Amino acid sequence: MNAIGAIDLEDTDGLLAADRQGLLRASATAGAQVRAVAAAAEEGALDSLQADARPRSVIWVAGRGTAETAGAMLAATFSGVVSQPITVASDAPPWIGPLDVLIVAGDDAGDPALVTAAATGVRRGARVVVAAPYEGPLRDASAGRAAVLEPRLWIPGEFGLSRYLAAGLAALQTVDPRPSIDLELMADELDAEALRNSAGRELFTNPAKTIAARMTGRRVALAGDSAATVALARHGSSVLLRIAHRVVAAAALADAVVALRTAAESGDGGPSSVDALFHDEEIDGPLPERLRVLVLALAAERTVVGARVAGLDEVDVIAAEDVPDVPAGSAGLGGAGGVRISGAGGQRAEQQLAVLAVRLEMAAVYLRLARG
Repeated sequence: MNAIGAIDLEDTDGLLAADRQGLLRASATAGAQVRAVAAAAEEGALDSLQADARPRSVIWVAGRGTAETAGAMLAATFSGVVSQPITVASDAPPWIGPLDVLIVAGDDAGDPALVTAAATGVRRGARVVVAAPYEGPLRDASAGRAAVLEPRLWIPGEFGLSRYLAAGLAALQTVDPRPSIDLELMADELDAEALRNSAGRELFTNPAKTIAARMTGRRVALAGDSAATVALARHGSSVLLRIAHRVVAAAALADAVVALRTAAESGDGGPSSVDALFHDEEIDGPLPERLRVLVLALAAERTVVGARVAGLDEVDVIAAEDVPDVPAGSAGLGGAGGVRISGAGGQRAEQQLAVLAVRLEMAAVYLRLARG
């Protein structure tokens, strides 16, 4: 059953007709956002960050929403890779100075936290990056004394995670070449993910539609087993609430496992898969909603995650590499055929996080559109 509302997930025309706000197009712009940041860096937007010595620390000060999530992902992914610590803070710390790099990120140029942080960083001689609209109070606080990565594409805030990730990655690459970050490759991976999830693709070849279908008739929790994937789970919970108006919990995998085991022992998790198979709604009444946990995992974590959830029902492990191998001639974005998309193995951790973020965002869009 692919119907989760008024419109079936296989009804391409119905989904497109329901998309009166252009949500599918907006959710498919992640690659373009990353490419825009890469172009700005190539044009010299971050040249002021370059110095003979590497910085003492990189400080990420973010507004609410996707900017804050991006900082958490960057810190979790790169703290053990780059030469300097990455700190995520709500304001510029009192010890900031000329040896530090400060990145202020958000979508509101009048946000007092961003304005104050930028002004403090500039006043104390830090190398400042503004990843936000460069106007109003924020511009007044840092004009001529900050590297600017303002957005070049307007999109709704819930789809902005990729831009903030790209801004942070570009800044890290400028001050420390060790990570060997390739934004163009990341943009290509995100474009490929958007193509895989296009409305014209059938459910069994469409990862985003598959996630939307798995949420049907279930209480759902998103879980992660590391700081990066827990941040991703929280992002998924946020976009599902904002876009699909669906309340989905976000938790660490350990908490989700305890909840599943407790529910199974007490019977609160709903009927077992065997009981559900022989359930007759006319005799037994409607089935109660069962708890399903979608575990978001990086490739390096998959073996451990699989072992931790072994033997548990209603658990799906979702990784960026879970990509169907589609034969040539299958419909792609806009109905174009002749595209063969295979697994996404070999991606770096930040690329996997960005791909999964796009997948969750597009799943939220499908849940919204399927209601009609």
